[in-house]
Amino acid sequence: MIYRVRHETRYDYETPVSVSHHIVRLTPRTTATQKLIDSWIIVTPRPSVTRDHEDYFSNRVTSFNLLEPHEVMAVEAISEIIVHAPPPVDFAESQPWEIVRDSRESDIESCQFAFDSPRAAAMPQLADYAYESFTPGRPIFEAALDLTSRIHADFRFDSKATEVSTPVETFWEKRRGVCQDFSHLEIACLRSIGLPARYVSGYLRTQPPPGQPRLAGADASHAWCSVWSPAQGWLDFDPTNNCVPSTGHITLAWGRDYGDVSPVYGVLLGGAEHTVDVAVDVMPLEDPQDLTAAPKA
Repeated sequence: MIYRVRHETRYDYETPVSVSHHIVRLTPRTTATQKLIDSWIIVTPRPSVTRDHEDYFSNRVTSFNLLEPHEVMAVEAISEIIVHAPPPVDFAESQPWEIVRDSRESDIESCQFAFDSPRAAAMPQLADYAYESFTPGRPIFEAALDLTSRIHADFRFDSKATEVSTPVETFWEKRRGVCQDFSHLEIACLRSIGLPARYVSGYLRTQPPPGQPRLAGADASHAWCSVWSPAQGWLDFDPTNNCVPSTGHITLAWGRDYGDVSPVYGVLLGGAEHTVDVAVDVMPLEDPQDLTAAPKA
């Protein structure tokens, strides 16, 4: 699939902001199943300083400074990506999960995702919940798929039940939340039994109800998680939708939890209260000739 993704974020401040510094992670990664064709970020008002670099997890980051007073800031990210279906996985033939747990320290890249992070820490009750899927000798990906299905069945999606700062303990108790909460819970469950797991941010292609037109800006950012096996590498699981991501998922960034991949983050002087409006479009392109060149600054 070929996609054009448009992600717009607008901040309206109650009082002028005199100076602000921001970092954004809005450029999709190139992976084994995804190729970034082009991407550009437009900031209004125009930044005084802009810099592109990679963070610790090799996510592409754009940082910028606004040094003039402003009451509105808008960040528009446009990307064009080709997404391929991942190769078939035989879940039953993956390694027993205990082997992965016991060998994690031999792989530095995956080992760092087995430890607690601020939003996805191990807890005894989560270990007990995970062990219902991770029975002795069970293949790791088969067990992870079962855990994904159980979380999907036991917890309900509710966009008003949690906030960005809601800890996994609250989601565990309320049993309601958003994709970020579902992903943090599965990661915390896996870490509770000693397994590496990472947080993935991105986009999900949505389909309008039958007979209704597709609405501009109606798509959304999404999140899921990845599980590690030394023999097969990372495999993605989406507990919110009870599936293994394929061509409908677009990877933006990954890290230990949401805090490592926040799409827009900043420090500012002034502004008082503010409102945030976000609109996302994930548009399939039928013809490669529909790909466009980046606009000139």
